[in-house]
Amino acid sequence: MAETAVISVDSGVATSVSALMGTRVLDAAGKTLGSIHEFAVDVSKDGTRVAGLIVQRREGGKPVNYLLPVEEIRLPKADEASLHATAKPERIKSLNHFLLLERDLLDQQIIDMDGRKVVRVNDVNLAWEKGDTLALVIKEVEVGTRGAVRRLLKGLPERPVDGLSKKFKAQVIPWEFVDLIERDPARRVRLKVTEDKLAKLHPSDIAEILEDLAPLEREAVFASLPEETAAETLEEVDPKLQKELLTGLDSERAAEILEEMDPGAAADVLAELSEEESEAILEEMEPEERHDIEELLEFSAESAAGRMTTDFVSVAKDASVAEAVTALREFEGDPDTITEVYLIGEEEKLAGVVTLPKLLLAAPETKLAKLVVEHYASCKLDATAKEVAELFDKYNLRSLAVVDAQKKIAGVIHAEQVIGLLLEE
Repeated sequence: MAETAVISVDSGVATSVSALMGTRVLDAAGKTLGSIHEFAVDVSKDGTRVAGLIVQRREGGKPVNYLLPVEEIRLPKADEASLHATAKPERIKSLNHFLLLERDLLDQQIIDMDGRKVVRVNDVNLAWEKGDTLALVIKEVEVGTRGAVRRLLKGLPERPVDGLSKKFKAQVIPWEFVDLIERDPARRVRLKVTEDKLAKLHPSDIAEILEDLAPLEREAVFASLPEETAAETLEEVDPKLQKELLTGLDSERAAEILEEMDPGAAADVLAELSEEESEAILEEMEPEERHDIEELLEFSAESAAGRMTTDFVSVAKDASVAEAVTALREFEGDPDTITEVYLIGEEEKLAGVVTLPKLLLAAPETKLAKLVVEHYASCKLDATAKEVAELFDKYNLRSLAVVDAQKKIAGVIHAEQVIGLLLEE
């Protein structure tokens, strides 16, 4: 074990990785042992503190690393300006089990929850705290100009650098909001916020965050999302990114996410994959969900059938309001998409449409036939995107039934899908 060392700071004084990097370490006789090369964090024991300083020096023309445990450091006298050790720190051959703040954090991307955006780590703020033993605590990560200035002037005297950097507004993310994910083969650490915090963001916000992340970080964050949140997010990203995200998952996980999606949206995603990839995912899905999606995959993506979803609520045309409410409660799709209940008549043909406001305002025993929209619209399976958009505009629709040649309802197109279509064009 290394002997006691001395460092020129007062208890509680704030510092940073950039400020301490390169600081010389001297032995009791004043001879240089090396300089601070890294800050080692043992995440398995305590991810909030630096376990030891990595002191590096050249021996035989090659760099050699020594570990100086923080708990073996004692505070210096006020007039001391360097680190001092009464004996050499312990030589260490491998750093693989440590998180290294300089190598693994600086320049890495993390998620700013407040700003709902991706930012880059420019510096890591630390603080010396004195308790039973001295500790070097990780406080926050710098993501703004102040941290960038420190990085740029690294190696210069700490006081003038600190004075200059303080002219810039601090932009920081507290360390407790930064969680570590396993490292990739390139030894870079991927960062994320905790799953529950990330899942509380709107799917469109998560989608924007994913688009800004580098591929490895993007895959790691997406893989950490709960299935329902991942499904909602997948619907918000562009087709190219959808493909990248799904191909980064195994078939079983991809199937679980697609099962949570609207069948029409899931079919659109699978259509972007190769036939082999699509089949592998479909094989992992539950029979009912797989059947619905396979039917949709048979239609052209440019037709109404290719745009529709098979998730809708329908009841018999002679049903009552109470029966319709029961059907709504039993609906297993996304309830936010339901704006109408469709009535099915003889030979399973579309017989009418009832809007939710009328349904909710009517007495339970009221027959739905009395509440139908006077003029409702529908379109054929092969209707073009332009024809669909014109119907929505003409009748001010919230949803549109898609019927087959026998006038049986095959699916529904929602207004949000038409908006997405118009934005694409």
